[in-house]
Amino acid sequence: MKLQQVEGFDSPSARREQYGTPASLAARLLYHALMRDDISGKRVHDLGCGTGILSIGACILGASVVKGVDIDEKAIDSARKNAENIGAEPEFITGDIRDQEILAILGHCDTVIMNPPFGAQVAHADRPFIDAALALGTITYAIFNRGSRNFLEEYIRGRGEIQEVVDVAFPLKRTFSFHKKDIQEIRVEIFVIRSMLP
Repeated sequence: MKLQQVEGFDSPSARREQYGTPASLAARLLYHALMRDDISGKRVHDLGCGTGILSIGACILGASVVKGVDIDEKAIDSARKNAENIGAEPEFITGDIRDQEILAILGHCDTVIMNPPFGAQVAHADRPFIDAALALGTITYAIFNRGSRNFLEEYIRGRGEIQEVVDVAFPLKRTFSFHKKDIQEIRVEIFVIRSMLP
């Protein structure tokens, strides 16, 4: 219920695929991570945090440290307001996860949570997020298009392994002019990926 209070993007960018993560989907990902003992008491990074729904949820569930990063300064401002309104205290950082300095500021974590761009608008937009997740975290919970397993297995070969895939619904609200329906339910998958990097 608290996650439903998180406000989305004021003026979302189609190029950056700024679709707000629905509260139901955020809660599903976070609860799954909690049940696998990957949230409570853990250091958690939210890559491409947007307006902060996953970061805020990780705080609510007892993560010891939560850092959210996004390239969009306006989204970070909204994330800070959302966290303050709910009484959560993640640290939000404006920056590009392709920047080694940002990765150094974030440092290592136990758990990465993310809803990265799917690469529908800009080809391979998801890859820097996957790379950063494997470099920073021990375990990652990430939302991808349904049917992404073969691509992910090939892309992370030798760097990570998929431990679990959970099929879920993403109720996508009309956000951009090219959307035809008020709500379009798309099938996505939550991938649980363990890093094999040192």
